[in-house]
Amino acid sequence: MKSIDTPIAGLKIIEPAVWEDERGYFMESWRGSFMKELGYTEPFVQDNESASTYGVLRGLHYQVPPFAQSKLVRVLIGKVLDVVVDIRPASDTYGEHFSIELSGENKRQLLVPRGLAHGYVVLSPEATFVYKCDQYYSRDHEGGLRFDDPRLAIDWKVPSSQLLVSDKDLKQPLLGEHRSGAWT
Repeated sequence: MKSIDTPIAGLKIIEPAVWEDERGYFMESWRGSFMKELGYTEPFVQDNESASTYGVLRGLHYQVPPFAQSKLVRVLIGKVLDVVVDIRPASDTYGEHFSIELSGENKRQLLVPRGLAHGYVVLSPEATFVYKCDQYYSRDHEGGLRFDDPRLAIDWKVPSSQLLVSDKDLKQPLLGEHRSGAWT
């Protein structure tokens, strides 16, 4: 496994070593000692999985302290555009976003630290998205940002007329109006 830094502090692209032959492939998708080398010592406590079709946009979501979550996200089947927004008020990259295509083919993962809002949109006919969390889901501590906030200017790579967004996500606040919590 190797990690690649991004412009947002703590946000890392993870590229697993993949061994392929005529039978298929093998890879380690997670290794505790590797996470420790990256400075992540909190254990993962919850795995989540979702299946979606083209144009489904989920996000931008986060949880505030004391239930803020780090996530290790990846795609098993299909392709998504994965997007994070830095919502840590003291961060040099506050309000900036980063996006990357994750797919079953490229097997890349994204290690999303606490203090970042996270979302994705499906770019393939179908996608299965999985992620590990180091904190349990808490409805009382969840927050979100509008996916179409003009200040963020995120190019979701799907025409707006083809986006499928939940009512909940359509009602999220803009950056600056959100529930940012006490990140440093």
